[in-house]
Amino acid sequence: MASEIVKFYAEDGVELDGFINSRGEKSKKVVIEIHGMTSNCFKKREKTISEKLKEIGIDSICFNNRGSEICKYIKNGNGEKSLAGTAFENIEEAYEDILGAIKYAVSVGYRDIYLQGHSLGSTKVVYVYNRMKKESNEYFKYIKGIILLYIVDIPSLFKLVSPPKFVEYALEKEQKNEILELMPFESFVHPMSVKNYLKYTKYNDDINFAQYNNSDYNFNELNNIDVPIFMRWGNNREFILQRADKLVALIEEKIKNKNKDINFIDGANHSYDDKEEILANEICDFLKKIQ
Repeated sequence: MASEIVKFYAEDGVELDGFINSRGEKSKKVVIEIHGMTSNCFKKREKTISEKLKEIGIDSICFNNRGSEICKYIKNGNGEKSLAGTAFENIEEAYEDILGAIKYAVSVGYRDIYLQGHSLGSTKVVYVYNRMKKESNEYFKYIKGIILLYIVDIPSLFKLVSPPKFVEYALEKEQKNEILELMPFESFVHPMSVKNYLKYTKYNDDINFAQYNNSDYNFNELNNIDVPIFMRWGNNREFILQRADKLVALIEEKIKNKNKDINFIDGANHSYDDKEEILANEICDFLKKIQ
């Protein structure tokens, strides 16, 4: 199995597709890659990481979660159709997607699973890890490491790029039960439903765990991660409000995990364009240390 397109099911029956990348030899170790907003599993970044992982004997699974692309329909196990994609996904349902991916990985023989998220995918990984731990999920034991690529302070980002008038607009739409309408195009960098806009700006308690601007914040959700943790940003300040070196210093101080690797990549933007190989090598170095 050098590279294979796969289909599997989220915990609630939604069909998901992606690929497994392998050297063709049976491995017990796999990185599950979770993409961010409007993205998909066929990015150069994920492909580069996957190829480098093969060199150290670790397979990868990258799949399109229900937040892939901008807008699409999905069907659950009962055949019921609902809106998804970045504009409409329910971020809490990342639990259904990622748990489904973990179960699939275990079903085909993997035993050491490393969850890797990019941007909103990192937010999803932290949310799912904490929920699985709280619920004592039987599959939690397979998670051996967490890789967070450019995790963003989402509420602060929205405050930066979206004027307050749009929050008022969204709240008015909510009162009229028009939450599936799209926000004005200038309200955010991606098309966004009223429902999701309010999730990120107002009703965000369960995902608001990257409060880099709050000096009193203890980062409880990140400190709840017991397995080794890898975190990277870039220093062109795309989607982060601080200088990357200041942010890294803050997180180094706040995160108590003894097996942490926290840094930034010089010259990298949010997507790590043209820095994919550097990123991939640093991820591999981290994984070699913790195996």
